[in-house]
Amino acid sequence: MSKKEDLIVGLDIGTTKICAVVAEQTENGVDIVGIGTHPSRGLRKGVVVDIDATVASIKHAVEEAELMADCEITSVYAGVAGGHIRAFNSHGVVAVKDREVRDGDVKRVIDAAKAVAIPMDREVIHVIPQEFIIDDQDGILEPLGMSGVRLEAKIHIVTAAVTSAQNIVKCCNKAGLNVMDIVLEPLASAEAVLADDERDLGVCMIDIGGGTTDIAVFAGGSIKNTSVLGLGGYHFTNDIAVGLRTPFDEAERIKKKFGVASARYLGSDDVISVPSVGGRKPRQISRKILCEIIEPRVEEILSLARQELIRAELIDKIPSGVVLTGGASALSGIGELAEEIFEAPVRQGLPTSVGGLQDVVRSPMYSTGVGLVLFGLNQQRSARSSRFRIRDESIFGRVKQRMRDWFYAEFD
Repeated sequence: MSKKEDLIVGLDIGTTKICAVVAEQTENGVDIVGIGTHPSRGLRKGVVVDIDATVASIKHAVEEAELMADCEITSVYAGVAGGHIRAFNSHGVVAVKDREVRDGDVKRVIDAAKAVAIPMDREVIHVIPQEFIIDDQDGILEPLGMSGVRLEAKIHIVTAAVTSAQNIVKCCNKAGLNVMDIVLEPLASAEAVLADDERDLGVCMIDIGGGTTDIAVFAGGSIKNTSVLGLGGYHFTNDIAVGLRTPFDEAERIKKKFGVASARYLGSDDVISVPSVGGRKPRQISRKILCEIIEPRVEEILSLARQELIRAELIDKIPSGVVLTGGASALSGIGELAEEIFEAPVRQGLPTSVGGLQDVVRSPMYSTGVGLVLFGLNQQRSARSSRFRIRDESIFGRVKQRMRDWFYAEFD
């Protein structure tokens, strides 16, 4: 296998699957050249609970991607999610030097907005500018070169538990991979499935993964809110396994083949065969019973997502509607149910803006993996992206620096 310098690799470390997506840079963007997936062992609700099992799953997925792409993978952009994710908005103000906004002014105003108290057990993983305000003129996305005396910045700060972020990096390192950056998964998925006009008008993206449901709201071309729910497709399967008294693997198969989000959208009330546990004979049940098991859980997840929008006062700021993505969003009828709950248009989000094996990755289960690749492309193309700020220091270095700053502030 050969090493290629222009390759970008996204590693989606999920609760139910590990997915490695290999892309090659082109003049127009990226071409997908390799994909590797492997069942995830060692994670629960997006958080590592068994390092050795997670490392083994990562290695299997990466080896499969290397084989398809005929390359050696040494560095990746890794996704992070889980109930430990916390995000909030902040605001900063500075005076403009020389009456023209320069790089230094932008850096100072973002530093001012970042100057908030963050617990020592939490790690800042993203600082994303939402908009800049110059002398009361708001809605500015790129302030460089503009004239003014007062510069304000509204930013979105995403934090994660330090230990959870460290464990993701540690697992990748043990698998022989260098982590270029860790990326919040809903931000990555949004890169892959949202159109620019949706971001401008206002849209909510809901990524229903295996163990978590990630929510991201965009308006005016920038991120407004992110949150993570500790529920996902795994819970659909678990409900089926318990309700029908069938092995978990069989419950997953039944969910994918016969599952519908609501019995109202059932085309025909067929009878399906359900394997039993302990060597008992398979049973015949109505498909309607299966749907009645799935429906309450789907409604719960979508209703909790709606409550997050109400809490953030954004329920009326999404005229473009809702975009559903993630592996569990492939469940039949979930779009129609979401339209009833949100009272807004709903569509399924599929990865776009890539070439190469685009027909292979054109599935909601690959949204995060493709998004991580696009994030890496943005990072490599410019030192400062309009949507994501590159983080210069290592995770561990920033934690040490925060402790050092606190020490000097206390004893200076």
